[in-house]
Order: sequence, then structure tokens, then C-alpha cells
Amino acid sequence: MTEELLISGFGGQGVLSMGKILALAAMREGHEVSWLPAYGPEQRGGTARVTVIISDEPISSPALSTYTSAILLNTQSVDRFADAVKGPDGLLLYEGMGVNGVPRVNEGVEVRKIEAMACAAEIGAPRSLNMVVLGAFLAIRPVVGKETVMKALAEILPSRLHATLPLNERALLEGMNLIKS
Repeated sequence: MTEELLISGFGGQGVLSMGKILALAAMREGHEVSWLPAYGPEQRGGTARVTVIISDEPISSPALSTYTSAILLNTQSVDRFADAVKGPDGLLLYEGMGVNGVPRVNEGVEVRKIEAMACAAEIGAPRSLNMVVLGAFLAIRPVVGKETVMKALAEILPSRLHATLPLNERALLEGMNLIKS
């Protein structure tokens, strides 16, 4: 199994955190992992991105130009990266409120729209958008387990924010339910 995932959206949407949580969870489950974030001015308001590779085999390079999956949270990310998802069996997951129109993709790529922003707001956790999105992704591509994700989140979050863990777990589950319903 090798999953080559690109996550991209506005700075502040939790893009880099989502990648870090997923990478740590995969590492804890014994997979080979690469986490390659984009730092700099992109983090605050611009388009931020991170590449996460999860594999059962050694990873030769963290730098990719095509991906097996992409999570794209804004129109700028779709415009730039939608055609970088390769088929067959590729996956493009996009946020309905953040993206105008339906992304055009390569043949064999599954396109899934989720209303993660609305879901996060509905459960009273707008800052947990990234956990809703991660839950939706994991419902489609279960590369790591929910329990491992929550342990990784607890490890990454500063202790002063540990009170938000139950709400983040709910956001993760709600994201999974978005796909199942």
C-alpha cells in the first residue's frame, strides 16, 4: 500500500496540522512516512499545502508532482492541483463551500464533494474543519485507524488545548458520517 496525498487550502484551515496528524498516526501504525509541508507566507491567508506519503515500503523521495489522492479546500488549490491526481483509482476530495464548481480531473479519478465547513459549524467546532475533512478522507481511504489519529492529535496538541479533544473526535466522526450518509 502506498498513499501519496496532497492537502491544500488557505492558511488557517489546518492543512499542515491535518498532514502532521495523519503522518504521525501512520508512523505509529508502523508505516513508512514522509511529511513535506509548505512554509512561508503561504501559512497566513495564502494557499498552504502539505504532501504526506504513507507506504509499506521505503519512500524514495518526498517530492511528488502527481498524487494518488488530494484534499483541496479552496478554488485556488483546485485550479493548481486537480489535474495532479492520477488515475486509475485516484481520489479528489474537495470542500463544497470553498470551491466554485466541480473540479475537472484525469480519467479514473473519483471526485467527492463534502460540506465540511457547514458540518464543523453545525457541531459548534469551526476550528475543527480539518478533523471533519480528515474523517471524510479516512472513511474513503482508511490508511490509519481513528484511535491512532486521536492519539496523534493528543500528542501534537499543546496540553492547554487537550480539553478540545472530545470535540475534535466528534468532528472526525462527523466527517466519516458525511461519506457514509
